[in-house]
Amino acid sequence: MPNAYISGTGFYVPPKVVTNDLLAKEYGIDTTNEWIVQRTGIEERRFAEEGVGTSDLAVPAAKQAIERAGIDARDLDMIVFATLSPDHAFPGSGVYLQRKLGLCDGDSPKFVPALDVRNQCSGFLYSLTVASSMVQAGTAKHVLVVGAETHSAALDLSARGRTVASLFGDGAGACVVSATDEDRGIRGTYLGADGRGADVLAQRVWDIKKRPFIQLDEAGVGHVPASDLWAQMDGKQVFRNAVERMIGVLMQACADQGLTRDDIDLFFFHQANLRINQYIAQQIGIGEEKLVSNIQRYGNTTAATIPILLAEAEQSGRLKRGMKVAMVAFGSGFTWGAAIVDW
Repeated sequence: MPNAYISGTGFYVPPKVVTNDLLAKEYGIDTTNEWIVQRTGIEERRFAEEGVGTSDLAVPAAKQAIERAGIDARDLDMIVFATLSPDHAFPGSGVYLQRKLGLCDGDSPKFVPALDVRNQCSGFLYSLTVASSMVQAGTAKHVLVVGAETHSAALDLSARGRTVASLFGDGAGACVVSATDEDRGIRGTYLGADGRGADVLAQRVWDIKKRPFIQLDEAGVGHVPASDLWAQMDGKQVFRNAVERMIGVLMQACADQGLTRDDIDLFFFHQANLRINQYIAQQIGIGEEKLVSNIQRYGNTTAATIPILLAEAEQSGRLKRGMKVAMVAFGSGFTWGAAIVDW
């Protein structure tokens, strides 16, 4: 059985930088830089321009990962696309990415399967599990895994929405998971979910139980209440559960692999809140030098946070061949996951 390893990484963030001060000045949100930094560690984030969708952000990240893997797009056997902000309700963003990568073009198109994963902040680790399983089973040699989000189109950029709106940004990260006979790669992935927390962090933009699922006025125009249109969150519950689940699944992963925290060279935590990550690191006893962070510059890009971290760390030289790394995430659902990788 072949091993599955990450052969290439890539990322892309839109050029528009939105600082905390700009949220207050340009968007009129009743907040300050000090208020946001103190609670989240976020100093700025990126917003895509109108007309740019999630699969558009994914294209440069995917191309970079494919190039760094040393393959051509037509060498891919599958696309797994993690997002909570797809281009449309359906179809999934994976097929749009397939088309934009040129796989459908020419005399010899390659119609690789495309799978979308809707697991929010833990979506990348769920997708990585799918990809590594396909490679290890021998049914795929190269799988493109993408996490991408365009949050800015669905944020309540007003004083009413300041608690949630200040957290999120746009971006995309990608990796290619490939087969190898070398003794390296993805050693194990560990996933979990607890549906009891499903409504604690949710965006109920429509309710499919209703007929029609979006209410129409006499002119046939749909109306969605603000409480459903924007994401709603009980921050205290999310914080408490994130700490418990991230510590738990990380300890499970290390125990299963026979590792201690000292055996891990770098830790890649989902970038939801710097204060959560610092608290978890303190509880476990992880030194700051082993914790990789970029939430200060990008905010929470949900499914994209970990692959962006990986790509930045590899390109800067901080993440090197032979390192042992741990990834861990927690998000809406509640869902969570961890992975141990020999880079």
